[in-house]
Amino acid sequence: MSDTYRDLFVSAADGLRLYTRDYNPGTAGALPVVCLSGLTRSSEDFHELALALSRGSSRPRRVLSLDYRGRGRSDWDKDWRNYDVKIELNDVLQVLTVAGIEKAVFVGTSRGGLITMALSAVRPTLIAAAVLNDIGPVLEARGIARIRGYVGKLPTPRTLDEAVQILRQTSAAEFPAFTDEQWRALARVTWREADGQLVLNYDPNLMKTLEVADPEAPLPDLWPLFEGLKPFPLLVIRGEHSDLLSAGTVQAMQEKHPRFRAITVPGQGHAPALDGDLTQAIEQFILSVEASA
Repeated sequence: MSDTYRDLFVSAADGLRLYTRDYNPGTAGALPVVCLSGLTRSSEDFHELALALSRGSSRPRRVLSLDYRGRGRSDWDKDWRNYDVKIELNDVLQVLTVAGIEKAVFVGTSRGGLITMALSAVRPTLIAAAVLNDIGPVLEARGIARIRGYVGKLPTPRTLDEAVQILRQTSAAEFPAFTDEQWRALARVTWREADGQLVLNYDPNLMKTLEVADPEAPLPDLWPLFEGLKPFPLLVIRGEHSDLLSAGTVQAMQEKHPRFRAITVPGQGHAPALDGDLTQAIEQFILSVEASA
């Protein structure tokens, strides 16, 4: 429990315990925001954004930030095959039902953006607008190969300083503009302390979902899922150095979507940190959605 959010625990359909940070749950009127993280990431990724939207905003609003199964404070699944977008989508729907969310702005980083696109196909009435952080309907093979190369395979640091060094060694080329504090923030969400040691903040078995995928197989066509977002205002954020979302894909998305905005974040790769100026840009986008509703 924190003085900025409450802990929300929800049972998934198969009984697994799921964790969500619930910021400003008593707020009514303003559109709530639902934050969905990347493959190995957790609800902590969105803390600065959630604080800005739930407290510092000119119009405070409720913000939910979810831990998928096997990440953060949610239970690990005994069967790694359940670390699957379809099952995680059902988990998200379960959380939203318990939380009483009927319509929201969805902020999806990477995998969270894929889940948001899938949500537009199965439950479009839940979506008021969407923010896709460094994800789109075309996934670049180079980015997937890089992700496959590190998930569950990072060395175990003894200290937070050592954790920062590991991340700098693996990702400095993608994030040349990162500050020391941003590197430390990234380290704090990549590992957590358990029994006096730093351990990964996700189930290492997530790597198996990537290992069984055929790297030579054609990537899935996600354009039909992207079509589901056409009725809703859409903000797409891309890191200048992203190897998963290309500038060409962003251009193609813009040509197909009638209510589209894009931001390129200089000096960052996949996926940009949602802090600083980006929090203000996302807030302004949400306020414009409400004004035009």
